[in-house]
Amino acid sequence: MIRVRDPETGESKPKWVGGFATEDDAKEARDEASVKARRGEYVDRNTITVGEYLDEWIEAHAVEIKPKTLADYRHIIERYIKPNIGALRLQAVRASTITKLYRDLRVGGGKNGRPLSARTVDYVHAVLRKAFRDAVHVDEILSSSPVDKAKRPRREISEPGTVWTTQQLRTFLRAARDHRLWPFFHVAAYTGARRGELLHLRWSDVDLEGKQMTIRGSASFISGERVEGTTKSGRKRVVSLDALTVQVFRAQRAQQAREKLQLGPEWRGGDDYVFTTGWGEPVHPDTLSSLFPILIKRYNKANPRTPLPHARLHDLRHIHATTLLLAGVPVHVVAARLGHADPSVTLRVYAHVIRLRPREWCTSLTWSAGVVP
Repeated sequence: MIRVRDPETGESKPKWVGGFATEDDAKEARDEASVKARRGEYVDRNTITVGEYLDEWIEAHAVEIKPKTLADYRHIIERYIKPNIGALRLQAVRASTITKLYRDLRVGGGKNGRPLSARTVDYVHAVLRKAFRDAVHVDEILSSSPVDKAKRPRREISEPGTVWTTQQLRTFLRAARDHRLWPFFHVAAYTGARRGELLHLRWSDVDLEGKQMTIRGSASFISGERVEGTTKSGRKRVVSLDALTVQVFRAQRAQQAREKLQLGPEWRGGDDYVFTTGWGEPVHPDTLSSLFPILIKRYNKANPRTPLPHARLHDLRHIHATTLLLAGVPVHVVAARLGHADPSVTLRVYAHVIRLRPREWCTSLTWSAGVVP
């Protein structure tokens, strides 16, 4: 039993708490509660478990979180958090509990007991940090967050993988020209836009006369359904286009018109999307991510003496940013094109590339008008 001061009346009232395994446990809890009561930090005992609280927490935030982010949060909770600490009482979680969770995940939290990447462990930390802080400041179930005191996993700075030279990029684009989705790869490399942003793009967002396009949102697939939302930063942005990319857009529109005319009433388009299947439907994101390495392998098989290094679709965005930075384009301009809310993010991601890559990156590749001389 401890006495707790009522913040509204100022009166001191007794609080009785039971259910401890031993007398020593009860005394330890009493002493800790007494200190918190004097500080005005005491919270009533609650039996809700970590898993139960996270279920309530994620449902309470379902409306305000972007669909893709919400799906990622659910996956992190169900796959990594609940199986390990979900049965623990929320108020019984200590910093050491969270630190051990991170360590166990890092050692064998992956598929078939393999080590889990530090990046994924960092995602687990981010979800726990948000949830436990809400348990303190919103739901008032905790007096402080043990996640803030836990030994955090070493953060991984997201750095580009293998990035082609501009010559290698041109080689790939030439080799891929016979595929109907070739324009997507060109636009991705020459604008730095994300995959989902380009799949959200409508013709009404593309101003060919003004040589610019407006990125208003992003598209993804969640549980087999196409979902559209805002950009990663939550803001739209205008990206200028070079003359060659304008030509690519015109060719894409002409090809789409021919396909629509050929299919007639069987054409399934209707939402003005720039990049569609041959039937007019929006392209699935995985189609492009899978096609990219296939086209690379096809080229390498035909040209074994001059193969292209392995690359991911997202590396086209890295090529765009790296080329601009090494050409002397101000960081804030590059950040704006990429949609980074803070230029420091751009510096953090691409600093190592700037230090290591040779000057061959600065060879001629025409970017958006007025951006690179």
